[in-house]
Amino acid sequence: MDLAKLRVYCLSKPGASEDMPFGEDVLVFRVGGKMFALAPVDEVPATVNLKCDPELALDLRDRYEQVQPGYHMNKKHWNTVEIDSGIPDVELRKMIDHSYELVVKRLPEAKRKSL
Repeated sequence: MDLAKLRVYCLSKPGASEDMPFGEDVLVFRVGGKMFALAPVDEVPATVNLKCDPELALDLRDRYEQVQPGYHMNKKHWNTVEIDSGIPDVELRKMIDHSYELVVKRLPEAKRKSL
């Protein structure tokens, strides 16, 4: 998966939006105003920070060398994932889905229902 495909997939999630609050070099994907993915625009290799259940985060880091503790994030709840370095796209989509679902689950009920 490259950054363009990641962007399309993230924006396909219900209620998803993107902005660049940290400058022109980091895309931030949100749902209900809360971040579920951050992707540096020009980083090589391409990466994305994704929210993750702490136990699953550790498991993913053990399974894939391309998954590391979240860079500049709470390392217990975020992973930095190389998106074009061998992790199957289906697994990357599962990681994105998990991050999105964790954020949606914490939104107020009214915001969840509006999605």
